[in-house]
Amino acid sequence: MLALVVAAAAQAQEKPADYPKKPIRVVIGIAAGGGLDAMTRLGARKLAERWGQSVIVDNRPGGGTVLGMDLVAQAQPDGYTLLGASDTLMLNGVLKRARYDVRKTFLPIAQLTTQPYMLVVNPSLPVKSVQELIAHARAKPGALSYGSQGLGTTGHIGWERFKLMTGTDIVHVPYKGAAPAVIDTISGQIQMTFSNIVTSGAHVRSGRLRGLAITGPRRGQVFPDMPTVSESGVPGFEMSNSYAYFAPAGTPRAIVRAINGVLIQGMHAPETVKVLAADGSEPVAPATPEEFRAKFEREYAALEKVV
Repeated sequence: MLALVVAAAAQAQEKPADYPKKPIRVVIGIAAGGGLDAMTRLGARKLAERWGQSVIVDNRPGGGTVLGMDLVAQAQPDGYTLLGASDTLMLNGVLKRARYDVRKTFLPIAQLTTQPYMLVVNPSLPVKSVQELIAHARAKPGALSYGSQGLGTTGHIGWERFKLMTGTDIVHVPYKGAAPAVIDTISGQIQMTFSNIVTSGAHVRSGRLRGLAITGPRRGQVFPDMPTVSESGVPGFEMSNSYAYFAPAGTPRAIVRAINGVLIQGMHAPETVKVLAADGSEPVAPATPEEFRAKFEREYAALEKVV
């Protein structure tokens, strides 16, 4: 692992001498707040600190993140417009929500982190475990609602899988990002959502939300007493999200490799790993842009067989 991080550091030095000579814009297709927003901004800070140039995160919510994707797809491939994306980018491609082939339109740069979700409910809901939630939902089919980050997002697909595995009927309410869904869960407009710890952790601690379970393969460091969904009566249920940077196809290889190097080195810095752990996240294993692209292609093909 250390050797790969060192290699990334060397790679970061290979950028063209005149790059960047102006601010870099990183577009994300959701509203401010939530895991994608937080991780994209963390990556932007790493780039800005390394190169002494402004890196601006531009929130463009809409269309299940497709609006933001479209802006980057149409941008000049010069390294000054990038895309911060989650697994939803892949879903949008497979579900044909984008008007283009995302595999040919975007160039994978680097994966940043991976993060499970927390199943949170409004405290007024008379349930304190996943088992109780399932029983309550079965007793009142169609009476409860969940919020997602948008149509076709990881949260949407995850909830539909949860419903299928538990035999429940819970109404879907799509939002333009994770933060609005959390706000409406707190207010009682909806009863539940899958949210990352960045967005919901403080609300769970304050009692404004009730956390029932973690969607990862194991319990987290932040809420070690909170069980996983799988161990709470839904065996085999797991869901996590990964966050990454992409560039428009045709962006010079030297620029892509330089950005990759800075992001990998920054995400694996000891102080960053510590911060990520506090939010229930961990950096993805170092990979070159070429390795990330191969992984993206494999996962895309696998998803096509499922959806």
